[in-house]
Amino acid sequence: YSRFTEAQNLTNHLTHKPGGIVEVDWSGTAMRLTDRNTGELIPVYLFVATLPYSQYSYVEPCFNQKEATWLNCHAHMYTFFGGVPVRTVCDNLKTGVISHPREGDIVLNEAYEALGVCYSTAIMPAQVRKPKQKASVEGTVGKIATAVIARLRNKPYYTMEELKADISAALKDFNETPFQKRAGSRSLIFENEERTALRPLPALPYEAAEWIYGRKVGLDCHIVYEKNHYSCPYQYVGKAVDLKI
Repeated sequence: YSRFTEAQNLTNHLTHKPGGIVEVDWSGTAMRLTDRNTGELIPVYLFVATLPYSQYSYVEPCFNQKEATWLNCHAHMYTFFGGVPVRTVCDNLKTGVISHPREGDIVLNEAYEALGVCYSTAIMPAQVRKPKQKASVEGTVGKIATAVIARLRNKPYYTMEELKADISAALKDFNETPFQKRAGSRSLIFENEERTALRPLPALPYEAAEWIYGRKVGLDCHIVYEKNHYSCPYQYVGKAVDLKI
């Protein structure tokens, strides 16, 4: 049956439940900041997240797509929603996913896995070359390109604060615009039906961290990290410790 459906390229309409999933991705289209002194154009990347049930969305501009930025965007996103969905569906990006075999366990990197534990959400990458598994955010990325990027494309920006303010205003309009084929708007359905279905936020938000393993504690009860000395309990002298920065 599985081989038959793959050969026929059959699909099925997904029915989402409130608070079940959030889909996250980077927008393929970048925005720009202008350096006041040199006129250089600095690329700005958009982190986009969508709750498929309500289509309520979050957008954050970033200077890069590195691991720490990716993780911090997740923390900001959960705070924006005021809660955490059961599952977080992402792409197979190298900053979060080590391997995604056809069969067997998905392997996340330590930082991304720690974020999932902190927020009690199951991080589930979509299957490789299966964009339909996160179709909501794929569609939202295109809509964001029109609602946010196209709306702001003719205005020059010189600071990230200016850009964030206008993106926030454009996102608010996007979420509050009434649906064409469904009653209400993204914001209305989120507030009335989905917000209460989200899991509560942790007491403390996640902080992106780097791990260094096997650093030896010196005879002076200190370890060295980037030319700085940090004290340790004397019981650990001569032993190897792991550093979380």
